[in-house]
Amino acid sequence: MNCFTKIANYYKKIINILHSHIVPEGIENIRLQNYAPAIFYDFIPSNSGIKKAIKRGQLLINGEIAQTATYVQFGQVIELLETPQSQPKIFELPLEILFEDNFMAAIHKPAGFSVSGNAYKTIYNALPFNLKKSTESDALPWPTSVHRLDNQTSGILLIAKTKTAQIALGNQFENHTIQKKYCAVVIGEALLNGKIKSPIEDKIAETDFEVITVVNSLRFGHLSLLNVFPKTGRTHQIRIHLASINHPIFGDKIYLEEKMLHKGKGLFLCATEISFLHPKTSEEINLKIATPHKFGSLLLREQRRWDNSQKS
Repeated sequence: MNCFTKIANYYKKIINILHSHIVPEGIENIRLQNYAPAIFYDFIPSNSGIKKAIKRGQLLINGEIAQTATYVQFGQVIELLETPQSQPKIFELPLEILFEDNFMAAIHKPAGFSVSGNAYKTIYNALPFNLKKSTESDALPWPTSVHRLDNQTSGILLIAKTKTAQIALGNQFENHTIQKKYCAVVIGEALLNGKIKSPIEDKIAETDFEVITVVNSLRFGHLSLLNVFPKTGRTHQIRIHLASINHPIFGDKIYLEEKMLHKGKGLFLCATEISFLHPKTSEEINLKIATPHKFGSLLLREQRRWDNSQKS
């Protein structure tokens, strides 16, 4: 046993393992410093932070302290060790808990907060303030989301409290077996239900939508309320797809022309329903929340203004 292995074993006895990852098949010709950022993003959300962690001896490969130039290989176990600096400061933001047990939780994420990232006021930092710590042997040191919602998107967010739950739920997202429904207010008159299959960044992407209601609008002509069902999970998929058929989401600062923005109202997109299998019991779980009040208020106000204009 060399001195580096002895040091690694010593650290593992006195320090918690923040996250453990097994390198899957198909990974080759990539150095640890380039591979690790995506794996440990929820704990160290920057490339420079990963490099510093490696130099501190905070990353192990198969139980030995890793180096930045080390190439990762299929089957290796990469572990991130906890240090006092790696524990984020808890953000005391009260969250609505939709479901919680010893393995996982589901919360109602408010708009205006990032799920994670290099900032203090994130959902990630708020989770320990709201959730009970798991008593399972593979409990995660910090509850961790298994998917993401954009900063301005509200709605249901699934959280893993154990490593088993993290892997099981992650596999369901990867295999597209989790069913999600969003609600969106879009600009324009959507007349028919539809399916969008435009690739995003050369990757297959599919989104179905159904029209709930359409109202008149003095400024926008029409606004439409849609239920949206993403079949894949590309970044900004719903926003990109709806904008591609000339129905950008109301309040979208990225995919909507600036002259069409309505300041101070935020993005009118919410994850309102999700169905999945419990990561431990395999029981089918369906969670729902109501469409945000501001969606209905916007539609009523726009229709009322249009109606009043017709009377004058």
